[in-house]
Amino acid sequence: MHRPMQVTAHGILLLLAVALGLAGQTKDIPKRGYSIPLIDLARETQRQVIVDQEKGQYLGHPTTVLLEDNKTMIVVYPKGHGSGTIIMKRSMDAGLTWSERLPVPENWATSQETPTIHRVIDPHTGMKRLILFSGLYPCRMAISENDGATWTPLKPLGDWGGIVTMSSVIRLKNGDYLAMFHDDGRFFRAGGKASDTFTLYQTVSKDGGLTWSEPMAVFASSEVHLCEPGIIRSPDGKQLAALLRENRRQHNSHVIFSSDEGKTWTAPRELPGALTGDRHTGKYAKDGRLFISFRDTTLESSTKGDRVGWVGTYSDIVNGSEGQYRVRLMHNTYQEDCGYPGVERLPDDTFVTTTYGHWIEGEQPFIASVRFKLRELDAKAKAQRGWEFQSRADHSCDSDRSGVLASSSTVLQMANGRSVDSKPTCPLMF
Repeated sequence: MHRPMQVTAHGILLLLAVALGLAGQTKDIPKRGYSIPLIDLARETQRQVIVDQEKGQYLGHPTTVLLEDNKTMIVVYPKGHGSGTIIMKRSMDAGLTWSERLPVPENWATSQETPTIHRVIDPHTGMKRLILFSGLYPCRMAISENDGATWTPLKPLGDWGGIVTMSSVIRLKNGDYLAMFHDDGRFFRAGGKASDTFTLYQTVSKDGGLTWSEPMAVFASSEVHLCEPGIIRSPDGKQLAALLRENRRQHNSHVIFSSDEGKTWTAPRELPGALTGDRHTGKYAKDGRLFISFRDTTLESSTKGDRVGWVGTYSDIVNGSEGQYRVRLMHNTYQEDCGYPGVERLPDDTFVTTTYGHWIEGEQPFIASVRFKLRELDAKAKAQRGWEFQSRADHSCDSDRSGVLASSSTVLQMANGRSVDSKPTCPLMF
């Protein structure tokens, strides 16, 4: 078992002091918007597949996992906005078609918050597991040791909870797994109350996801509300970057870095407007570039509230650069209610991005995916503004599993062949 690590009151005050210091930074303030090209795929209905839709029923917040055969994909999502019965489906052709809703344990109907699914491998036995988390208090988890054919019921992990557990799970170099989530005071302990402080937490599993350590605080602030960390490993494997939603809607998204496998993290730094959004989820393409999907909450954006993505390099994140271009995947017709994406990359370099949204005006949200290759987007960017990407071999990343861990007049293509018309840097010590 990982020895629980506690954060002292002095430690929290130190974290808060660092956070408050961020508010006074005026040098090199990133853009509120972006100047890189915008590629629009929202009208390209041939790329779209509906995963699930139920008339009059809100379906939201999916996550996906692609198994090692690169064909089997599993998606889980709630029957409701975050809370609600957990639904699971399986695709045997990498997301082109989907099964009916699959049988799941009875107590999955008691899920209180967005479920997340992750692949883990036991470092001692080599056993491959799928684990599914359901958040708030207490955080609960279900386990499958036969690639999702059968599952355990949801069971508490300990006397703690949180929001969007676990927004990220990534394997460390020693075989352990690090997971991150956040809380605002309501759900970390029983009887908690909302506060004006958001706290980022991390927890570690040393036994292939069976048990998880007492979470420790990474960062806390009342000045910037950072949450829903999406972790990406650098191409050389030496650094972790956690991209963060800013929930006060007063700043861009932020990023923190760790060069010691999560033992310490840098102070948060504001990202460019081009990478501002909610629930960042990314994978590497074969040429070493990153595709990161998120809900667009950029402070100045023509696609605000839509399901979008960003294409660039890990170096762009480190250097605070805008990246190469953004892409609108689908147009969301109601507020900013979309875009908790699953992102998978297939061996032929096809990205399969799956999320929920109000894709038909006046109707409840449902689950849909969009498929593309970066070379297709490159061609559109080049035609649009004469832009061209020169591949760099030193950023090559053939296996994203070692590197990592989201219109008007649209016709959405259904998996069963139907279609439906739609409208429109100072280390923090633990």
